[in-house]
Amino acid sequence: MASLKALKTRITSVKSTQKITKAMKMVAAAKLRRAQTAAEAARPYAERMEGVVQSIVARVAVGPESPKLLGGTGKDSCHMLIVCTSDRGLAGGFNSNIVRAARRKAESLMAEGKTVYFYLVGRKGRAVIQRLYPKQIVHQHETGHIKQVSFADAQEIAKDVIDRYLTDGIDVVHLFYARFQSALVQEPVGQQIIPVPPVEAGEKAAAGAAVEYEPDEDEIMAALLPRNVAVQIFRALLENAASEQGSRMTAMDNATRNAGDMINRLTIEFNRTRQAAITKELIEIISGAEAL
Repeated sequence: MASLKALKTRITSVKSTQKITKAMKMVAAAKLRRAQTAAEAARPYAERMEGVVQSIVARVAVGPESPKLLGGTGKDSCHMLIVCTSDRGLAGGFNSNIVRAARRKAESLMAEGKTVYFYLVGRKGRAVIQRLYPKQIVHQHETGHIKQVSFADAQEIAKDVIDRYLTDGIDVVHLFYARFQSALVQEPVGQQIIPVPPVEAGEKAAAGAAVEYEPDEDEIMAALLPRNVAVQIFRALLENAASEQGSRMTAMDNATRNAGDMINRLTIEFNRTRQAAITKELIEIISGAEAL
């Protein structure tokens, strides 16, 4: 049985931890409101941008002369996975779920004989990827200096990704992040962003007749396709920011509750130990008095 001093020390320590987790929960809740608003505001634009690009793909003839961002390289042998995670931990299963989804995709592609590389955004996904795929990481993008995600941050990542796609022999680029649904639910998402995914025959038929572009088609493609990549990455960063705070708030709430339960158990044990010590002292005093 632990001594009274050891139990008192443990109770004090757990109470201090409980104060920290409660404070972290409140901070995460405050940050979540802003991050959730930004993520939800960006969704319609990102979805509409994706729809516009898909609409163009349905109307134009994709061939060898098409931009690489639209028609691809003509091959499907080398894939790059952009894995977006956070820079801070204590966020429950947020980071591990994203990495797990990327790993499943990587294993599936490698089982088909394809080459897979990783482009890491954020620190918390690195340890697992570096341990499992140490020679397949092409870049680790630092995001620790970012206080609030901006479109310029997404453009920086998009420019680097597009440059690597055009020069390093990459055929397909996938993006992995967590889509925010609620503070309790963050869904890992993987989507192909380069080249534009092919449109199904039914969708092509629904797209209707060909249209005339003003300015010309090539000029529109040159501006629209890189921007679409940046917009999708921007959405991923915003969704991740909201998902991280939601997951952290839930994790810290659970930790606070668990600390409270542990304090109750330790307090009961402390009281029982204290009562046993008092009873023992009384028995010793009574026994000594009777001996006299």
